[in-house]
Amino acid sequence: MDDERAGRAGALWSSARGSGPIFVLLHPGGTDSRALAPLVAELTGRYRVITPEQRAHGHTPDRPGPLSYAAMAEDTIAFLEQESGAPVHLLGCSDGAVVALCTALRRPDLVRDLVLAGGVHHRAGWEPGVLEEAAEAPEFMVDAYAEVSPDGREHYGEVVAKLRRMHAREPVLTDADLAGLDLPVLVLVGDDDEVRLEHAVAAYRALPQGELAVVPHASHGVLVEKPELCARLITDFHTADKPATLAPRRRRTGS
Repeated sequence: MDDERAGRAGALWSSARGSGPIFVLLHPGGTDSRALAPLVAELTGRYRVITPEQRAHGHTPDRPGPLSYAAMAEDTIAFLEQESGAPVHLLGCSDGAVVALCTALRRPDLVRDLVLAGGVHHRAGWEPGVLEEAAEAPEFMVDAYAEVSPDGREHYGEVVAKLRRMHAREPVLTDADLAGLDLPVLVLVGDDDEVRLEHAVAAYRALPQGELAVVPHASHGVLVEKPELCARLITDFHTADKPATLAPRRRRTGS
């Protein structure tokens, strides 16, 4: 069963496909849920895949005031409460990964497990120059925004400015913050990602139930470049009864 919903005033527009356990996917910043279409196509046969669009993104209108990860996390929490009320599989990509992480930290009762794809928990985790490059929106992103936004093409410059101000100061979560998130988390990056590999490894090590996937010959667009492989990694991560590994270190019994 597929559907699209505009939601009430202040709510997030969303699209849903397939049937099965609910899997909510959060898109990158500056774009919309269409950016996740290749991965959604791979997952729809196993899950009820739901793709909300954040404020000022896609079909969801902007609101007065600045953008922040905290505000988008609150929007996402309200969406999850309305959509399910029970814990869901949650994935975020890039800025969406930060929103997903903030959502899980605030309301772990709503999150069954978490996939952080190409995301950082501190702004220092981006490779040098990434934030500066993100401040210049390519024309194809402007065109994509204009196709669906209720705010019109001319508003995209304001959205980019809000994102630039947000990226200049956020996120600033710490390894200690991650250590308090006691649910399964998969940190997924490309080996040539915009996220520093050292940062991804630090996140993995800080998370009590962390797992790490570094996809070879992949960039920050890993979910689009290798959707079939990413879907296999994610569904394996979701497996309830995972076999014991042969020579565990951090997952030794009682550790």
